[in-house]
Amino acid sequence: MKKYDLIIIGGGAAGFASATKADDLGARALIVNTGLPIGGTCVNVGCVPSKVLLEMAYDFSYGKNPRFESLNYKQSEWINFKKVVEEKDGIIDKIRRRNYIDVVSSFKTVDYVEGRAYIKSANEVSVNGEIYWADKIIIATGSSPRVLPLMEKVNYLTNRTALSLEKLPSSIIVIGAGPLGLEFAQMFAMFGSKVFVVEKEKRILPLEEPEISFALKNSLERWGIEFFTGVEIKEAFQDGETKILKLKTEVDDLVIKADEILLAVGVSPNTSNLGLENAGVETDKRGFIKVDDTLRTSSENIWAAGDCVGKMFLETVAAKEGNIATTNALEGKNLKIDYESIPHAVFTFPQVASVGLTEKELMQRLNVCACRTVKFSSVPKAIAVKRDDGLIKMVIDPRDLRVVGVHIVSHDAAEIINSAAIAVKFKLTIYDIIDTTFVFPTLSEAIKISALAFTRDVSVMSCCIV
Repeated sequence: MKKYDLIIIGGGAAGFASATKADDLGARALIVNTGLPIGGTCVNVGCVPSKVLLEMAYDFSYGKNPRFESLNYKQSEWINFKKVVEEKDGIIDKIRRRNYIDVVSSFKTVDYVEGRAYIKSANEVSVNGEIYWADKIIIATGSSPRVLPLMEKVNYLTNRTALSLEKLPSSIIVIGAGPLGLEFAQMFAMFGSKVFVVEKEKRILPLEEPEISFALKNSLERWGIEFFTGVEIKEAFQDGETKILKLKTEVDDLVIKADEILLAVGVSPNTSNLGLENAGVETDKRGFIKVDDTLRTSSENIWAAGDCVGKMFLETVAAKEGNIATTNALEGKNLKIDYESIPHAVFTFPQVASVGLTEKELMQRLNVCACRTVKFSSVPKAIAVKRDDGLIKMVIDPRDLRVVGVHIVSHDAAEIINSAAIAVKFKLTIYDIIDTTFVFPTLSEAIKISALAFTRDVSVMSCCIV
C-alpha cells in the first residue's frame, strides 16, 4: 500500500491548486484525475472552450455588424462549423498541455494517476483496484450539467456536447438564461442560428441587478435572439429531428420548435458512487458536500473544494478553495474565503461583470442603501470607440461610504471589474477611488466616474476632472 501525506481526488482547477500547494509545502501527495481529461471542466468543456467559440463567432459576425457606418465588410454567409470546432479543440489541447500536463511533470513531490476513485475509509482511496493511504484527503470531483426530468423524450444538448457539434444548427432553443445559457445563445446567434431562450424566472440573469439584466437583454435581442421569460415548460418532445417545447405563460400557451435544444439549467455535483458514506462525509439534499468555513467536511481528515462544494461555480473559486483547503489540511490552519470580494463575469457581447453586494442584498442587511447608476455614454473612451451602450452601478455603505458592490454591463466589463474587486476587497471608499488617477481615455474610468456620481452630476462633467 502506497502512503502519502495527502490524496487529492480530482484533476481540475481545485485539484491542481491543491496539488500545487502540496508541492510548494514539500508534502508527499497523490492527485487522482477521475472523469474528464486532465484539467477538468474549465479547460475541457467549460469556460475556456466556450470563450474560444464566442470569440470565433464574434470575429465571424463582426463584418455583418460594423460599429462604424463608413466601414462595409463583404463576408460570406457560409461557415464550416466542423472546422470551427476542430480549431477550438486544437487551442484547448495547447492550453491543456501548458497548464496541466506540463505542470504535472514539474511537480517534485506530487504523483499523478488516472482512474475511478472510491473512498474506502477516512484515510484510504481505491484507484484502479489499488489502495492508497493518506493522512488527509481533498475531494475536488467537480460537477456535471444538470438535466431536467421532462427532457427524457428529447435528444438534447448540454454545454459539453454542444462544444462538439459538427454542423451548425439552423435553429436552437436554449433552456436557461444564466451565464452559460446566454453565452451559448449569443455564440450560436453570431454564427447564424436562429436562437430562442427559455427562462422560468421573469428576467435573464435573475441574480444580477435588474438594470444589468434589462440592458443585456436589449443588446442580445439586436442579434435576433428571442426570449421567453417567466414561463413554465409543460412538455418537451420531438417530431423526427425537430425538437418541440410547449410553454405556459401568464397569458396563454406557446409552442416553439427548433433543430436542437441546449440545456443550461445549472449543475449537479459529481459525488455519487464515490464512497463518501464510508468516511462519514455528509452531503446536502442536492448532493453537494457539506463543509464548514475552512472547507472541512464532516469527516475530520477530509476537506472538499470546487464545484462539488457548491459555493460559487467559478474556476477562480475552485482554485482558491483548493489552495485554502490544502493549506488548512497540511498546516493545521483555519483560513477562510471572503466570497463577497470575488468577481464573476458573463462573456457575452457586451460582457456582464459583478463583484460584491447588490442593492437588494445591502437593503436586506441594513435597510438602507446608497447607489448610483452611470451610463457608459458618460465615459469618454466609450463614446470615442462607439461602445457607449453599457452601464455601471456602484453600491456603497452609506454609513462610511465604502464600496460594497459594483455591477457592469459593457464591452470589456470582465477586465474593468478587477479594479472594482480590489476596491471591495480592501474596503475602499468613494473618496479613495476619486483620489486615484486613472489612465485617460479608458473604459475602466467608469469606476471613477461612478464614484464621482455620488458627489456631482457626471452628465455635465468635463473629462478633465481629477
